[in-house]
Amino acid sequence: MRKSNIQQLTLAAMVAAVYFVLCYFGNIFQLTFGPVQVRLGEALTVLPFLFPGTWPGVFVGCLVANLLSPYGPLDVVLGSAGTLVAALLTQKAPKTWLAPLPPVVCGMVLLGGMLAWYEVGFSDQFLPLFAANALWVGIGQAVSCYGLGLPLLRALRKVSYFRRFIPEDRRGLRPAA
Repeated sequence: MRKSNIQQLTLAAMVAAVYFVLCYFGNIFQLTFGPVQVRLGEALTVLPFLFPGTWPGVFVGCLVANLLSPYGPLDVVLGSAGTLVAALLTQKAPKTWLAPLPPVVCGMVLLGGMLAWYEVGFSDQFLPLFAANALWVGIGQAVSCYGLGLPLLRALRKVSYFRRFIPEDRRGLRPAA
């Protein structure tokens, strides 16, 4: 089924709103920001795998959520850019189980580096702190993207209403191994 520009814009806006609400809700429980973050909205970064038109919504939702960040403009720019790159790479993933990998890796590298720089600058403590932050951010991203996002992908594929919006090559009910 061919989607119109209005459908694409509406879908992206809904994804942005849901991303922000999930992050805001997670922030109530101190899950959204910091070295150990299980950002609930990051589960949506896997959506471009099935719905390529969702990447702008994931990016805008992250951008708006990052306006609440205690790390300021640095997180708004780097964190949002990392989510944008992750969402774009996710839509190119060859198999369902690989779709959550770009958000995990991008988060580890960009956020791990940002947090280390924010804490110690480029001193001799940067590399060990980067490694520790990358590990913790990666664990949080894995929980969000593999623990929540992957089941979301599998569930959406089974809902007949959504199947018509999924490109032909991504419609199979059985995730490719």
